Amino acid sequence: MDEDILAGVAEDWQVVLRVLPSGWQEKARELGALRRYREFPDAGTLLRVLLIHLAEGCSLRETAVRAAEGRLVTVSDVALLKRLRVSGEWFRWMGEELMRHWMTARPVLPLLGAGWRVRIVDGSTVSEPGATGSTWRLHYAVGLPALACEEVHVTATSVGESLCRFQVAAGDLLIADRGFATRNGVRHVHQHGGAVIVRLNLTNLPLSDREGQPFALLPQLRTLNGDQIGDWPVAVSEDKNGSQPITGRVCAIKKSQTAAERARAKAERESRRGGHQVQPETLEAAEYIFVFTTLAADIPAPAILEMYRGRWQVELAFKRLKSLLALGHLKKVDPQGAKAWLQGKLLVAILIETLIALAERFFPWGYPLVPDSSSLPLAGNLTHAAPS
Repeated sequence: MDEDILAGVAEDWQVVLRVLPSGWQEKARELGALRRYREFPDAGTLLRVLLIHLAEGCSLRETAVRAAEGRLVTVSDVALLKRLRVSGEWFRWMGEELMRHWMTARPVLPLLGAGWRVRIVDGSTVSEPGATGSTWRLHYAVGLPALACEEVHVTATSVGESLCRFQVAAGDLLIADRGFATRNGVRHVHQHGGAVIVRLNLTNLPLSDREGQPFALLPQLRTLNGDQIGDWPVAVSEDKNGSQPITGRVCAIKKSQTAAERARAKAERESRRGGHQVQPETLEAAEYIFVFTTLAADIPAPAILEMYRGRWQVELAFKRLKSLLALGHLKKVDPQGAKAWLQGKLLVAILIETLIALAERFFPWGYPLVPDSSSLPLAGNLTHAAPS
């Protein structure tokens, strides 16, 4: 490799090292990333090589080749996979510390009071590059505000999204998109002592009003004007097994004219792609954001909608990862490796956000001196993006 290129890459790497949290090398051994392995001389070399895989989207075999050509380390793709599998906690710790040191802290739990563990649940398809690449569905739960990857399941794309797939403990608050708004999923969370905030469509979650009659969602949405927020008591109807109804609320707000037009256009595109005619009710419902929650009425509707915004930010982060960071090469037969890989992708996203924010501050010498306790206000805060 050209000596000038190597020198330029080495200089850029020094900038990255300056923003990493204090003690990150020691944590590599403490959290198991370097324990019992001898291929890598130090934590810096390990991180640099794994970032070739995570940030560039290279396969493990190509990563090994690049590491050798860059005079970093000579290692096999099998050894890289072993090291990736045990690096998930290290990635999580670095990402959490980066956010704590460099990003403005925003209160999340105070919106809800003490005792809730907030988890964003989502799903994403991952396609491996190449004509023979496979496509898999990733089901994952990410904790807020630290963006810690807590649970990952890898399945075929034929396996649908469901809250039933995730472990739930008392005090868990699961926030999810409309694909997860099913009666069985809500009941699964409720029976294990958790709560939900899930987005709705007009038909996926059967709801009843106080009189036990089907809840007339669209007529209620029509009563909203401007930035008025709707908050209506409802219940998830009993299922065919005779389970008792689950009480909850529907919280809603009307979109701006621009956001509504964008949502209607998207609904029409999806209908054309599916080969069917979009229903007028669907177009009307696209003018609103409406969610179902089992949280009690002492938590106001604005706080419910603010918490739902957190799910949007995780989704946007993954869209950026898939388009910019080549979200491929998932080790689909290895759940532990998949979790570490996903946590590494989140670390890359946080690191990029940090470097962008630092670039907006003026340093005559071109880089910050040392990480300190001062926070940087980020327009793209990873836990507080507005819905698109």
